[in-house]
Amino acid sequence: MDTHDVSDVPEYLGYLQTHKENLKSAQAFEGRPANPQKSKNEILMQFNFRQMMNTKTPAGNPMNIRSSFLPPAYPPCVNSLSKLKKIMIKSLRLETHHRGQYLLLRTVTRPDTITAVMAIVEDEDGSVLMLQLFNQEQELSSAQSLREGTVLVVKEPYVKVMADGDYGIRVDHLSDVLFVPEFDDLVPSFWKRGVIQADGSASSWKAKGNEHFGKGDYRSAIQYYSKALKAHPSQELLVIAQLNRAFSCLRSYHFDAALRDVEDVLQVSELSEKALFRKAQALYQLRRFKESSETHAILAKKYPDSAMAIHEYARATTRLMEQDSGKYEFREMILEAKKNRPPSLDRGTYIGPVIVKQTQYHGRGLFTTEAVKAGDLLFCEKAFSHAFHDENGSQDLRLLINVNTDKATIGTQAELIGLVAQKLYKNPSLLPGFVDLHRGTYKSVDVLEVDGLPVVDTFLVERIIQLNCFGTPLSSRESHIRTMKGAGKTAAKADGKFHSSGVWLMASFINHSCLSNARRSFIGDMMIVRASRDLPPDTELTFWYQSPMTRDPEEFPVDLQHWGFKCDCPICHEAQIAGNSVLSNRHRISADIERLFKTSEMNLRKIEDKTSMLAGTYSRPDSEVPRLALYSPYLSLAVVYASRRELEKAVEFGLKSLKSLGFVIKGGESPRVSDAPLIVERWGLMTEGVVGCWMILCFAYRDLAPSLASQAEGYARVSYIICVGEDETFGQTYNRRSNRVDGFLTTAK
Repeated sequence: MDTHDVSDVPEYLGYLQTHKENLKSAQAFEGRPANPQKSKNEILMQFNFRQMMNTKTPAGNPMNIRSSFLPPAYPPCVNSLSKLKKIMIKSLRLETHHRGQYLLLRTVTRPDTITAVMAIVEDEDGSVLMLQLFNQEQELSSAQSLREGTVLVVKEPYVKVMADGDYGIRVDHLSDVLFVPEFDDLVPSFWKRGVIQADGSASSWKAKGNEHFGKGDYRSAIQYYSKALKAHPSQELLVIAQLNRAFSCLRSYHFDAALRDVEDVLQVSELSEKALFRKAQALYQLRRFKESSETHAILAKKYPDSAMAIHEYARATTRLMEQDSGKYEFREMILEAKKNRPPSLDRGTYIGPVIVKQTQYHGRGLFTTEAVKAGDLLFCEKAFSHAFHDENGSQDLRLLINVNTDKATIGTQAELIGLVAQKLYKNPSLLPGFVDLHRGTYKSVDVLEVDGLPVVDTFLVERIIQLNCFGTPLSSRESHIRTMKGAGKTAAKADGKFHSSGVWLMASFINHSCLSNARRSFIGDMMIVRASRDLPPDTELTFWYQSPMTRDPEEFPVDLQHWGFKCDCPICHEAQIAGNSVLSNRHRISADIERLFKTSEMNLRKIEDKTSMLAGTYSRPDSEVPRLALYSPYLSLAVVYASRRELEKAVEFGLKSLKSLGFVIKGGESPRVSDAPLIVERWGLMTEGVVGCWMILCFAYRDLAPSLASQAEGYARVSYIICVGEDETFGQTYNRRSNRVDGFLTTAK
């Protein structure tokens, strides 16, 4: 939703077709021996040369787009390593998944990272091949990177013919690769030469763990602390090693494992300060704020002088308050989102008057549990995972080509797959909530753990992301300001597509409707969902997956085959009943109106006549079905008439613009026939220009009907909070004294 899908763009469609042709050609090699066509020295020289050239390629060029290709989906290995048989490189077959077998490998080069972490690896015979580890770029970019000499096991290896014709081992599932510690019995003795081993005592293994921890190599530190715990340590040393391992787990985002370790320590030492503090930290990171606060309360009672604990206690309590009350400092959140890169906000998730229930036709959906008003907060949710693209930074864009679904997207979806897969692999307690999301027809393995390690199906992750991820701006207010600054004296432009993306679990249950009754907005990685109209209890919430405001009249009904259903909203139904000839006529008249607005003389009488013709293409009143094609020309006319101080005409077309979106408004017409107030009896579709439309009415009413000006401004504020998520910044963005008739402040930022 709102991601940059380029599947139908000819330039990128060519990439997709080329990759499918390459894939078909590669599959012709299935089963052939994977004997490298180059010598070992040639493979090493080619890799090192390519790596050197990559370092010289400037990054951050806005036109620099890297390509990632998802191969045909295949399941992860679900067999224990003890049940697999070792295979050597010389026995590998091309385009083959070597089920029931494993490779023992050692890296012989430094890694290179483009769209995967790559290195040349050798087996015990000295045969070499390229290794590509996907979805591990961030994981292996730190001190625990794939250093030269790293030993690893690839379970049930998959050998590919790569795009350049060379061969390589491709690993998509995190659980299909095991990093083997240097002391492990799997490591051949001749690979251990020069490796300084511990003396076999628990204290020496702990010391080695401390050494790696100091270097920031938490993976190795965890391996050594684990070895110490198996070496029959004293009770004191056991507690120290577990606490150290828990600390390493915290630093490497393995919060489930950290929690297990500290719980074990607390069984022995019930009031251990470090154990309690690390337990509270692990629970906090798992977003279990109530339990974290309760642990902090115990810690504060026993150790009241710990400054760090006091600070963390306050933080956990604040998150719990946000979670329970839905009260946020939105202005602070906006400032943090502007400052932080990535814009990850430390906030709790508030779930308000909503509940997940089964719908009649569309699977599960989200329903109100009580009556709500337009603008009411339904929930404010922290992203399960968020991949940020800084439009002003040096990060390259990535084109993700998916042959499984014939889709191509530009943005951070490829990065998001890796982030989610790593999060689930490190914290399997989070798996149930994520895999419960809609996955279409994809069937995954039913094994969750092998050899004490989680099994994470990357292709399941990808499929869930494709069906549930949202494209996001840095903040909806910033996006709103950019839209309004570009609007000038005409109607606000339609919403765009975004390169940043994320997954929000609760929001994923909201089904689509062009005639939506809720709207999402963003501040960093927080999604804010508010009611966009008054709703009774037990109403299913909907928002659009693809905005109806961005489509031409001929593009209805909206195509939602990607999600496996057709939109049956009144807008799409009206388009189906109207037929192609009416839609084509509607499109032609809309294009004529747009051209008339661009002429130097701007014949308003002629434009009004054309809008009347356009209105004639609709058979049902706008109170029943919004007339979306009329919204923009009506709003543009309101802007022009307000600028010319033809205020009655400005009111006429301002109200018409709102009514074209489905608003039912009582009172406010000019000239006034009574002192009746301005009342919105039913809210319509909410788009960016609605805020400005209300402010145009406020501008006109100041002279025509002063008592209505504040009411119009109040409706503008409600519209603003629905569009951007908060109204704390309304006065910094709109003001009735602005030099623009729509009240927008051009200095807003």
